[in-house]
Amino acid sequence: MVHPPDQSDVVKARAEKERQAQGRKAKSQAQARAKAKGKRGQGQKTVELDSLAQINLNAAGLDIGAAEIWACVPEERDEVSVRVFKTYTIDLQGLADWLGACGVETVAMESTGVYWLPVYEILEERGFEVYLVNARHTKNVSGRKTDILDCQWIQQLHTYGLLRASFQPAEEIATLRAYVRQQQNLIRYRSAHIQHLQKALQLMNLQLTQVISDITGETGLQIIRAIVAGEQDPVKLAQFRNPRCHSSEAEIAKALQGNYRAEHLFALRQALELYDFYTEQIRACDTQLEQQYALFTPQVDVEAQPLPPRQRRGSPNEPDFDLRTSLYQMTGVDLTRIDGLNTLTVQTIISEIGLDMSCWPTVKHFTAWLGLAPNNKITGGKVRRRETKKTTNRAATALRLGAQAVSRSDSALGAFYRRKRAQLGAPKAITATAHRIARIIYVMLKNKTEYHDPGADYYEEQHRQRAIANLKRKAKKLGLEVVSAAA
Repeated sequence: MVHPPDQSDVVKARAEKERQAQGRKAKSQAQARAKAKGKRGQGQKTVELDSLAQINLNAAGLDIGAAEIWACVPEERDEVSVRVFKTYTIDLQGLADWLGACGVETVAMESTGVYWLPVYEILEERGFEVYLVNARHTKNVSGRKTDILDCQWIQQLHTYGLLRASFQPAEEIATLRAYVRQQQNLIRYRSAHIQHLQKALQLMNLQLTQVISDITGETGLQIIRAIVAGEQDPVKLAQFRNPRCHSSEAEIAKALQGNYRAEHLFALRQALELYDFYTEQIRACDTQLEQQYALFTPQVDVEAQPLPPRQRRGSPNEPDFDLRTSLYQMTGVDLTRIDGLNTLTVQTIISEIGLDMSCWPTVKHFTAWLGLAPNNKITGGKVRRRETKKTTNRAATALRLGAQAVSRSDSALGAFYRRKRAQLGAPKAITATAHRIARIIYVMLKNKTEYHDPGADYYEEQHRQRAIANLKRKAKKLGLEVVSAAA
């Protein structure tokens, strides 16, 4: 007698067939995805990755803090491969002696605040090859974090050549950068006291800011000094008006009728004294800058190749000496010809990037270091993110300020900014324009060529020709033809 099959066996067989079908389907889908991914990756460049071989055999790693420095050297170089040193100068000299006795040739350290500066300078003077590394590149693997593990991890990474040294300019450029940063700090400190002057005037209801665009100009400072000296007659105060001032004496006298209370006059006097103090400090910094520029070897003969007259008005914070000529002699090119860049902006950029463009193999490396190039994040064959990386590069900030200045300029850069702003918005347009200015600076400094602005009309015509060429190419793919209206 034939018995009917058990229902449980039927269910198991059916489930097995479904699993096999799903497996075949999943396998075919995976093969299709792999094939599509291979097609997408056909145009991508392959990168040869270095094997993990010990490249720097005589490498040391430092973990720098405010009070202690932990140093790690290769094992068997000393009884204890990890030591701690204080941050006093004599202890830093002892650190250099110990590293030399252990046969260390190269040292890697993180850029921790300003604590690394004395260590870097002492070790560099002793002849060590010092790697200043971005702290984001030395993040430890998950686990407990201690000073000993940090210095050992840095030493291990540096031994395998996995650390990249940050850019450090030449010594004379580093000195210039220190003076420029100090000057910028002083200007920022003084600007706060200009606001204090404005507040004191407003408390006395002296509407000087309504009739004068800049209270720290010739007319404004003469009036404020007279008020501090005891003069309160609006008519006499209005006589300090400069002939180039747009407001009349009667209008200025009307604005100077206020309530001269003693406490507000006291605040005005102190704000003026602080403003004058920082002005003197800025002039002292300008003197140091002038002396530093004199130490650079001139790249051009100003008498044989004089600068053309300036077409744009200079900044009120410019020093007393001829900064534009000093920059021209130092760099060999006139970077102020680029629209949007004045002498102070160029000074900031040069003090941050230096004069040697060979530190960056290509202009793409240069713009990526500035943080102005797209930082593409590609996964699965698709670009997931393309924003620029976050950076506090001072040169990039100066370039963005220069990009903002060309928004209404009748130049090629101005036309480029306005087109990008219409496409992407103002923030991205500023970054794109700063990126283009950076490329121009790189070529000028590397090839010693001057910049000539082709003008907004030339740029618009070039953009129109590119748009027409793109339309013709797309129409040809569709079997169509583009015919101009004139034809």
